[in-house]
Amino acid sequence: MIDKKSLKIHCKKEILQKMTPGIKSAKKAGIKYEILTYDHDPRTTAYGEEAAEKLGLDPERVFKTLVAEVDGSTLVVCVIPVSRMLDLKMVAKTLKAKRAVMADKNNVQRTTGYVLGGVSPLGQKKRLQTLVDSSALDHESILVSAGRRGMDIALAPRDLAKLTTGTFVDIAR
Repeated sequence: MIDKKSLKIHCKKEILQKMTPGIKSAKKAGIKYEILTYDHDPRTTAYGEEAAEKLGLDPERVFKTLVAEVDGSTLVVCVIPVSRMLDLKMVAKTLKAKRAVMADKNNVQRTTGYVLGGVSPLGQKKRLQTLVDSSALDHESILVSAGRRGMDIALAPRDLAKLTTGTFVDIAR
């Protein structure tokens, strides 16, 4: 016979195990959000495109989280539609820097606390400056990684900016 009290504790543990720091930060802030999941193919390296395809969503509404390194030392989070490319020159210009390059993947994982393909702009280990492509404002809600491959969080663009103290700028081409 199953003890109902034990079952409740077990179910609660399962729910908590699925919560990522990104989801916890959205929940703590009390914003409206939705979690969407899909079966991630471990052979895939185009994580954002996979999310849009498997969730059946417009790639302009699904955003990827990229981390750039500015002037050889400062990391910055860039959130852009999966259908576009990051314009590193615009990132540098926006930050009044000389140069921006894609950050080293090991540094990204160490700094954010997330693995590539699951880097969320929310709930990062170390809070980084965040730039959100202004095209996000064209949508009532956008999707970003929830902090795990195969898991996205849908939220209003302004809520994303609020939670990350992000700035809307044109950084995608």
